[in-house]
Amino acid sequence: MLIKSFTVLQAFARQKEESQAKPITRKQWINADRIVMIALFLSVIVGAILFS
Repeated sequence: MLIKSFTVLQAFARQKEESQAKPITRKQWINADRIVMIALFLSVIVGAILFS
């Protein structure tokens, strides 16, 4: 009789049911762009202070 034992490879096996990625909306794109622009702006300010 074979025993189903847990192996390391079972954790990496692909599941039968894959989740579909939802496309993001225009509003989500705008919010993501704003966050990136703020992060870049703040990093430029911090870089200017550190390297001056």
